[in-house]
Amino acid sequence: MNATPEKPAAAKKAVAKKATAAAEQGPAKKTAAGKTAPAKKAPAKKATAKKATAKAPAKTAAGKAPAKTAAGKAPAKKAPARKPESRVAMVRRARRINRELAELYPYAHPELDFTNPFELLVATVLSAQTTDLRVNQTTPRLFAVCPTPEDMAAMPPEKLEELIRPTGFFRAKTKSLIGLSAALRDRFGGEVPGRLEDLVTLPGVGRKTANVVLGNAFGVPGITVDTHFGRLARRFGWTTAEDAEKVEADVAGIFPKSEWTMLSHRVVFHGRRVCHSRKPACGACAIAPLCPAYGEGETDPEKARKLLKYELGGQPGQRLKPPADYPGRPAPPMAPPVAAS
Repeated sequence: MNATPEKPAAAKKAVAKKATAAAEQGPAKKTAAGKTAPAKKAPAKKATAKKATAKAPAKTAAGKAPAKTAAGKAPAKKAPARKPESRVAMVRRARRINRELAELYPYAHPELDFTNPFELLVATVLSAQTTDLRVNQTTPRLFAVCPTPEDMAAMPPEKLEELIRPTGFFRAKTKSLIGLSAALRDRFGGEVPGRLEDLVTLPGVGRKTANVVLGNAFGVPGITVDTHFGRLARRFGWTTAEDAEKVEADVAGIFPKSEWTMLSHRVVFHGRRVCHSRKPACGACAIAPLCPAYGEGETDPEKARKLLKYELGGQPGQRLKPPADYPGRPAPPMAPPVAAS
């Protein structure tokens, strides 16, 4: 009878020892087998960390981490343009851009109203530091009063200043207009010369103005490097120069001479309508695939379309008397001054 209870006691002790040993070894075995909750959480955290690490470079490559771009969106799209480009490849790309712009703006033209070389010369001088629209709104009254160089040379400065005041810098421009008109009267028989060498000797006339007159009044090819042309030439990778004459020389080496005048109009048209200085409408640009500067502006198509100007944006153009093939609306004349009450 006494032996019977001793066996269960010994058995209980043996079971207790086994349980203790199992308890001591159990967590290690279960952890290795991955059956416990802590073991599952630890690898999950590591995996999450690995995923986060893997995603971080992708964000940087997509251009979301850097905050130095204008739109903060497209450094990754600009990256391919940073690869070295041979001279031959650049020339081919530049000429293709010209062809694309020709299709986009088949109606490109000088955006100053004029009927003869003298009017174009005067309008171009007035266009400095103002819009062509403002010049076009000002010149009808000016040419009604002094239609010839002789008339303008004889105009009292204070009266001429009042006529051209809306274009800004009217005192300096008045001095140039009277000076160039007198030079045309005295040295060129009252006629605008058709050579660049002669035009640049006139007061207030530089290469840009001379090329505008030669290309559009005389049919002599020339590249007009204004602020729009220079900006786009650099964005397109045609030049890195800031000086207008250097830009002109660089671009002249890319395109045949026969294209110079119309190239100037197309590039200026694009600069005024799409490729703006502060916020280019990259997402609405027809030549975006060819542009190394894509991404400097708004890349969202809907937002970019809202940035378009003039006829592309459904607004009037800059000329009061545009060419017959112009698809947009003529600009309105200048509103008469409001009489003081």
